Amino acid sequence: MNPEVDRYLAAAEKWKEELAALRSILLDCDLDEELKWRSPCYCYKKHNVAIIGELKDCCTLSFFKGALLKDPRGILQKPGENTRAGRVIRFTGVEEIEALAPVLKDYLKEAVELEKAGRKVDFDQDRDIEIPEEFQSKLDEEPGLKTAFEALTPGRQRAYLLFFSGAKQSKTRTSRVEKYIPRILDGKGINDCTCGLSRKMPYCDGSHNELKD
Repeated sequence: MNPEVDRYLAAAEKWKEELAALRSILLDCDLDEELKWRSPCYCYKKHNVAIIGELKDCCTLSFFKGALLKDPRGILQKPGENTRAGRVIRFTGVEEIEALAPVLKDYLKEAVELEKAGRKVDFDQDRDIEIPEEFQSKLDEEPGLKTAFEALTPGRQRAYLLFFSGAKQSKTRTSRVEKYIPRILDGKGINDCTCGLSRKMPYCDGSHNELKD
């Protein structure tokens, strides 16, 4: 049991008992307990398997490679419309967690087996995303921007395109593109750290919130 997770649970606002119940199940599966992204994370030989956390209306158990799980009970959900690998289960009471405990342990065991086998989510199958017109025009106008964007990893390119395309109005899409052009030219992804404080470089872990005026 990780003392950092002890402190996390002690500070939990609404779902303290539910998180403790999930923690007990995860520890029963012989996973290593760490605190990552400010949440209790459970790993097999340094590979992330699952993570728990609290939201306003529920607490969650998320599987990093949930898309590869068989899910015979149909309890896994996509956290977001564009999520490809992760899957989440939401809870609002200790009773439902305890009732699902055997099932959750089976899912966790399967997730560990995926890590032992070195299984990876195939991100190539849905990589192609249409480039929004507002961004394409900027790429056509600025060769340097096009070069910088193509130099990004496919995952970083995809994140930008999803973000730009997510706006319904052209005006908003244009605003988003213009705001993030400097970041693209700097070779950074939309979720990369720009303040230099992150402990999870190159990704942002929210450490910029600790900056004081």
